Amino acid sequence: MTQNSNDIMVSVAGVNKYFDSYHALRDINLEVPRGQVVVVLGPSGSGKSTLCRTLNRLETIDEGTISIDGVALPEEGKALAKLRSDVGMVFQSFNLFPHMTIRDNVTLGPVLVRKMKKADADKLAMSLLERVGIASQADKYPAQLSGGQQQRVAIARALAMKPKVMLFDEPTSALDPEMVNEVLDVMAGLAKEGMTMICVTHEMGFARKVADRILFMDEGQILEDTDPDSFFSNPKTARAKDFLGKILAH
Repeated sequence: MTQNSNDIMVSVAGVNKYFDSYHALRDINLEVPRGQVVVVLGPSGSGKSTLCRTLNRLETIDEGTISIDGVALPEEGKALAKLRSDVGMVFQSFNLFPHMTIRDNVTLGPVLVRKMKKADADKLAMSLLERVGIASQADKYPAQLSGGQQQRVAIARALAMKPKVMLFDEPTSALDPEMVNEVLDVMAGLAKEGMTMICVTHEMGFARKVADRILFMDEGQILEDTDPDSFFSNPKTARAKDFLGKILAH
């Protein structure tokens, strides 16, 4: 399926990444169309999180190019900061500022980076906190919230920058099991609204239900790139079959 280049939100071409002699990403080529939800699966150490972190240059790359909405990721400086603000990122740990209220955590980026007026940023923050289901917690501090609530604040904070694409790096792995669904529900809502999303996760139900596309990685390579039905019912590689056998047996 050929995509009009204007429809490609994320483009990764010939990307290699080394940590000393360890080859973490091997010749990664990937195009993600606007509005697509891509879930990246694979065993620990397969390169999933490294790939995710290269997409806003939290990790540098050794070879290749990465473009977001047609603009190549700059190496550093103001241009990188600007492009990075177009790429929302939600991590395993919530990374909220503990000394700031929930509302202030969400308004900080728009005011500092987008130069939004404080009153407008407050209005935006409240609408986003409403959207993720925790507007009533706006004046509390992170330590007063559950893990699931804090992760929903982290999503609202990323959305406050009006990003073009959202990256999720194992967003539920630090949560208690009963809190996982409240975060996945917010992510599923974003997917329905047409947000371009790349999610590294172990949540197979979410992958099956929400993803438009599954990437399966092992040893720094993309071994499978297909739709969820095909991946879960008929994986092509022995490595993917083995992975699914272990995961789905639990």
